[in-house]
Amino acid sequence: MMRQFTNVEKARIRLLIDREIDFTLIQPTATGLKKSILDATHRVRQYLVKHELHDYKNQKQGPYHKKYLPFYYLSKSMKKYKASLYRPLTKKGDPRIWFEHFREYSQPDDIIVIIGIKSVLYLINLTQERLEDLSKDKNSNVYKIVFKHFSKKESPIALELLGKLKEISVSGPHLTINPSDTGVGATLEKLLGLPINSSKKPDYKGIELKSYREFGSSNRMNLFAQVADWSISKYKSSKEVLDEFGYNRDGNFKLNCTISTIVRNSQGLKFFLKDNVNYLIENSDKKDIGDFLKWDVSFLHQRLIEKHPETFWIKAKNIKRKSREYFHYTNIIHTSNPLIEQFDLLLSQGDITMDHLIKSTKTGGTKERGPLFKINKNSVGLLFQSYLEHNLN
Repeated sequence: MMRQFTNVEKARIRLLIDREIDFTLIQPTATGLKKSILDATHRVRQYLVKHELHDYKNQKQGPYHKKYLPFYYLSKSMKKYKASLYRPLTKKGDPRIWFEHFREYSQPDDIIVIIGIKSVLYLINLTQERLEDLSKDKNSNVYKIVFKHFSKKESPIALELLGKLKEISVSGPHLTINPSDTGVGATLEKLLGLPINSSKKPDYKGIELKSYREFGSSNRMNLFAQVADWSISKYKSSKEVLDEFGYNRDGNFKLNCTISTIVRNSQGLKFFLKDNVNYLIENSDKKDIGDFLKWDVSFLHQRLIEKHPETFWIKAKNIKRKSREYFHYTNIIHTSNPLIEQFDLLLSQGDITMDHLIKSTKTGGTKERGPLFKINKNSVGLLFQSYLEHNLN
């Protein structure tokens, strides 16, 4: 699993995404760097196939079947090397990739960007190179090859919605139509003349609306709700999950907790997203339970694409007046074109998590408001090809 990115590395990834550059990432270990031999991870293999650079599935094992590709290391200058893609005779022929003179431009655990253009690979050390400067320096090869072509455009429907939101902002603050957590979104939808949306489809002419409070809200934002695939899971219902891991609190038997790939929560639950495995797995530290829920990752990709082809993430200042709440909608993040490869990466980084929101009803049934997949606010820009910000004031 790739280590967690620093804030600087996240900002540099955002630069690449902003330019609509298709890339993949690799992290050399100390052992791999010593030998200049790295595992060709599932993510890297998918990228090579996508760009018709190489397909390990069609490659025989052994040194006589190696494939060589030229690659350039990019910084302000540019150096040409060669890469070898092969499957060794040992270790079941697990895919490997070798980069010539790798130790000259990488340290252990650096994050390396790989970009494929016309049968050639280009590498940039995301950890060491000041991409924020090189992307603006017209004399740098990073700029000439990677950053030269870029444009952003708003769709006509987005401009229409933006105009309506500016009118709503100017006429605010607005009294909430209900005092619950959902009031911030329900109030905005009423102001826009939209019906209450219980559908999985986007809200406004194909644009999803996600509203959140500036004060007192979580640092995570909702992506979508999706139950596990019961047909391939050990447990077959939310009730079974609640019965095993639930607890009594405030007069209710419930399970409200967050699941991450990084740490186990207080219930001993954690996600696993393994290379070469097409499932997101929820695991318990109880030995008699182990893996108990599974999600088909390709289906989660589909849900992301369905829900967020284009999204307005709308921030509202929440104001209390005589115990009544008002909302002043002030800022928008406009995203489009979700990147499914980034979804997996952000899951592995702990930037995308999932909340169980299950409780027993008075009639003995079970109410499920999740499982709700969420993303850290400061990571939204890493999940979408297009990212624009607007101030409504």
